[in-house]
Amino acid sequence: MNAMDVCGAALRTHVAVVIPCYNAGERLLPVVLGAREFVDRVIVVDDGSTDGAPKRLPADTATILSFDVNRGKGFALLEGFRHAVSYVSVDCVAVMDADGQHDPRELPRLYRVFLEQNADLVIGARRFDLKHVPWRSRVGNTLSIAVVRRLLGQHIADTQSGYRLHSRRFLEDVLRTVEGGRYETETEILVKAVLQGYRVVCEPIQTLYETGNPTSHFRRFRDSVRIYRRLLRAVPKFRPGASPTSGKTDTH
Repeated sequence: MNAMDVCGAALRTHVAVVIPCYNAGERLLPVVLGAREFVDRVIVVDDGSTDGAPKRLPADTATILSFDVNRGKGFALLEGFRHAVSYVSVDCVAVMDADGQHDPRELPRLYRVFLEQNADLVIGARRFDLKHVPWRSRVGNTLSIAVVRRLLGQHIADTQSGYRLHSRRFLEDVLRTVEGGRYETETEILVKAVLQGYRVVCEPIQTLYETGNPTSHFRRFRDSVRIYRRLLRAVPKFRPGASPTSGKTDTH
């Protein structure tokens, strides 16, 4: 068996894919089926959807965890992580968005990087200098990259990408120390990884943007404020030498 075959076999048995989902409609099924081509365990976390899409998934394609009401992507992520690490054989947990902006076919390459780099967090990094990237996204992501570099002292090529792979040991620590929320939870996870010495690797992925994506629930102003507020609180919380209760985050 060659190295590619070994990597593919490990991907199928040792990786779980978590897909947070809120009213993703018909976009959800292709993402789930695409992930199932490579892994045996796909976990869809239904964050209070009202469109019935998770319930329409074919039997045995995914484990579905459900919230009665919408709580936010961060809470959905933590619930998915908690379930994923309950499987003894899982040593890596990948996250993909439910709206199809993350291509499951890139998962084998990302996992290969995860293994070769002995990483704890692999971030699928998009390019923001492409013509089809909306100017607001280009400016917003460039700003967040600069702020993160200033606060953390490390260049992260894409601070807001949701296409990520996490090591088991990192997630077990995340579940003990990171609080839920909306999109700001991903920022806190990144801060924790960088400041507490976990190995973070960025790997280029396709940059897929859809103008006016109806299944995107990112509220540009409000969620951006929440992200920066959590960022500023997470830095003292996870800085080496900080007390366990310093920088306590909010979940409002």
